[in-house]
Amino acid sequence: MDRSMPQGILLAFLAYSAYAVSDASVKLLHGTLSAYEAVFFGALSGVLALPLVRRPGERFSDVFRARRRGMWFLRAGTALTGSVGSVTAFTHLSMAEAFCLLFLMPTFVTILSVLFLREPVGWRRWGAVLMGFVGVLVVLRPGFRELNIGHLGAVVGGLSGAITVVTMRAFGKSETRMSLYGAGLIGPVVGAGLLMLPEFTWPTPMQWVWLLGYGLLMAAGNILVMLASARIPASLVAPAQYSQMIWAIILGWLIFGDHLDPVMALGAAIIILSGIFTFMREKVKMPRGWQRVPPVHPQ
Repeated sequence: MDRSMPQGILLAFLAYSAYAVSDASVKLLHGTLSAYEAVFFGALSGVLALPLVRRPGERFSDVFRARRRGMWFLRAGTALTGSVGSVTAFTHLSMAEAFCLLFLMPTFVTILSVLFLREPVGWRRWGAVLMGFVGVLVVLRPGFRELNIGHLGAVVGGLSGAITVVTMRAFGKSETRMSLYGAGLIGPVVGAGLLMLPEFTWPTPMQWVWLLGYGLLMAAGNILVMLASARIPASLVAPAQYSQMIWAIILGWLIFGDHLDPVMALGAAIIILSGIFTFMREKVKMPRGWQRVPPVHPQ
């Protein structure tokens, strides 16, 4: 066995554990700061990762450069909407419920790949898409419970992550890593920075702890995903993101007193199975050039 294989898998699981604790950190703000302010400071923390992202021959100024400007702005925009959507979701929902909806990202990737990349999709992957939507209906139970802005935020976060994945698959080879990573920082820093101004309040010392935990752990997760993707195909990295559901249940119970009711557990299981099935199909059917595209966290 290639010695890099177990290293890559371990790095992938470490990455998604970092993401989960990052999400718990922003939830610990309990909405005391606006989502825009949390996203701004979280993205600003990601700048610290730039020296580790830069490849030989790349310059820091490459974060503002792109061969395809439209792709760069789309990446920046979806980074902003994905971050704001995810923070909103974790603020208003339990961690498990937020992850259930964010895990719709593989389903959205399949649909967008058909619409924009003209990827042929067979009945098995369409079946996985249908399964994912059934799981969401089980979790949401429309007509039996009240929905709030957190549910919308989670769907926006998953859809934004899917757009990022499809964009990177279509144009990622023509861009530098600094450009792709930089767009994911500049969008939230500039966009959220402007949107937070009307309601800006200076964080308290405790709020700084949660903001820095959110941003620095998110940056650590991004770096670990890149390190994992350098050792194993992206199709093997991606399924590790479902370990976040385990973290969500544990952290939700220990920190926030959340309880996973049987209906939500059933919906979560359906969504996770649909996502894993989608990734396994991509491992077989994905064009060779897509095999090493790093997965994207919805934020």
